[in-house]
Amino acid sequence: MRVSRLMLVTLRDDPAEAEIPSHKLLLRGGYMRRVASGVYAYLPLLWRVLTKISAIVRQEMDATGALETLLPALQPASLWERSGRWQGYTAGEGIMFHLVDRQERSMGLGPTHEEVITALAADLLRSYRQLPVSLYQIQTKFRDEIRPRFGLMRGREFIMKDAYSFHADEADLRLTYQRMDEAYRRIFSRCGLRTVAVEADSGAIGGSASQEFMVTADAGEDLILSSADGRYAANQERACSLPEPAVPLVTPGSGTVELHTPGQHSIEALCAAQGFEPSQTVKVLLLLARCAEAKPQPVLVSLRGDQQLNPTKLANAVGASLGEGAGALLDLEPIMPEQIRSEGLPDWPLGCLGPHLGDELLAGARSWQTSFLRLADATAAELEAFVCGANRPDTHLVGARWSAMVGGRPRVADLRSAQPGERCLQDPSQRLEASRGIEVGHIFQLGRKYSQALEATFTNEQGLDEPLWMGCYGIGVSRLAQAAVEQHHDHLGIRWPVAIAPFEVIVVVASAQDPVQVALGERLHDELERAGLEVLLDDRGERAGVKFKDADLIGIPWRVVVGRGAASGHVELVERAGGAKRDVAAQQVVTLLQEHIGAARLGLATGSS
Repeated sequence: MRVSRLMLVTLRDDPAEAEIPSHKLLLRGGYMRRVASGVYAYLPLLWRVLTKISAIVRQEMDATGALETLLPALQPASLWERSGRWQGYTAGEGIMFHLVDRQERSMGLGPTHEEVITALAADLLRSYRQLPVSLYQIQTKFRDEIRPRFGLMRGREFIMKDAYSFHADEADLRLTYQRMDEAYRRIFSRCGLRTVAVEADSGAIGGSASQEFMVTADAGEDLILSSADGRYAANQERACSLPEPAVPLVTPGSGTVELHTPGQHSIEALCAAQGFEPSQTVKVLLLLARCAEAKPQPVLVSLRGDQQLNPTKLANAVGASLGEGAGALLDLEPIMPEQIRSEGLPDWPLGCLGPHLGDELLAGARSWQTSFLRLADATAAELEAFVCGANRPDTHLVGARWSAMVGGRPRVADLRSAQPGERCLQDPSQRLEASRGIEVGHIFQLGRKYSQALEATFTNEQGLDEPLWMGCYGIGVSRLAQAAVEQHHDHLGIRWPVAIAPFEVIVVVASAQDPVQVALGERLHDELERAGLEVLLDDRGERAGVKFKDADLIGIPWRVVVGRGAASGHVELVERAGGAKRDVAAQQVVTLLQEHIGAARLGLATGSS
């Protein structure tokens, strides 16, 4: 392949839209172009990368016994309504692109395919003798992201491999889950990526267990908390830890004392003015949960004053507390004063709320439920005596106790965000360490959530019908390509791992006006191709400096520079990853590159690092 025929257009400066190195480099290197917000065209160089990643994914999926298929991107709302996810994915800030067709039927462009595949399983899988079975596809997916950013990291259209497995029992599901875990580790290793597997929240997909695979990178959106020995790692959404003990509150007596606290409406202001430690206080957060099948539910959350609320854990706790009858949780947001007034309710003392805020304040609400859902993090529930709001303006209680609270104790759940430096729950002698990562894969044990909702049953060995057990396994193919750049780049440009590089070798002719250099460059290009190497020839009439900068930018693993030494039969061999350079005889080039690239191919093919 010749650069002159590649439609390669590189950029000197970083595009204004790009925020992180990988996004900048893929745009500058001519790998992709933005068509609309969160929508990109994959240009020939990037398509070669994506094709290689897809080939590795296919090989490893096929090795597990999974069968490749292709499911429709356009899906009927009726399937999603049966699973209970249509409202959650389309209402409010839902991420599904949806439309109404000519026959007034609601349809959606699939961000995922649990409903479709389960409906097919219900039709095709009838007996335990057909199980287990796994299906996978590599397909374009769609997400109506509110704020698309970071290029392929958070786009509105992307390429994904998603697999689904069906089983007769939970034990068999766990076996496939483990095989998929092993396959994913091989895939990422073969792609030349350093990844860490972490415990994760199952989110809108659901299920009893899930694990994310993170490419470690400074620009990663996810915070990973892990133990120093590597035995524990979790996304912060899921991570648990042992918080530092609270400082005991010393009170004058056994009773509760009211304290005048004008203008002290935050934990920081209260502690600064009164000399309390944040861990001696309970902060109360007021939120409104909107569900698909129920009235909006006011939620009262109690958290120890030195802790941070984890929105994901809170959403899970709210959903579990309200139950399936409330439908999908659509939104969970702080209650604002104007919302209280629009419900026809009197003003509440925001900033001085206590856990004992009475349900009578909700009497007469126009559209809300008329009682609070009360939740407390364990750090707050374990306090014997604490400082909290008195439910009156500019007033707090000192020495408050749960036993004396009107309305009884709230439901206790893990609602706090684990933090770096806190003790590890599994081994308190270790402290959690923080790193950042980019999610490139996620595997789930779905259990029977979808098979029960869509009535996908099979006949077991006893002749009885029961729901199928299911697993789900996803890899972001296009995201993985950009994550590789984020992990493998320097100040000059991309440094592709050999296995997924668009080409393995680039031959750069320093002077297109020198017939000796041109002839040698052409000869080496042809010899390398005949030797089975993927080679790109920069035959443009540009200056040598421009060609060298472009070669560094696009990141081909090996560069052969045909320059002034061509007259004596010598060229310069450059390894992009390490920058090592050496002069070699032209007749040695093919042999040397076969050795280096062959060794890299072998290591990557076996998944060794």
